[in-house]
Amino acid sequence: MTARDQLAGLSNALQQLRCDALGVTAFSRLAQYQPALRAALPARYTEVLQQLLDRLESSALFTEESCSFSQKELLDSLQQWLDQAQRQLDKTSAP
Repeated sequence: MTARDQLAGLSNALQQLRCDALGVTAFSRLAQYQPALRAALPARYTEVLQQLLDRLESSALFTEESCSFSQKELLDSLQQWLDQAQRQLDKTSAP
């Protein structure tokens, strides 16, 4: 799979997570194993993604939104990460 394929799959998985069709643990595992995507992005993207996934997994321990772990905000942050990753891939493949 290419980095773009993996990014598209991760974006689809995020939508499934938002609809409760995919669990946090499954999403996190999927997001952590995207070797082509990680190789295509600068190292800071991996660091930020890992921080977001750690916070998302911690938020799953709470049954309600807490002031420090808003799952909706974390999902929005993951969407921003995906958008930034897409722009980075577009920039690196531009002629």
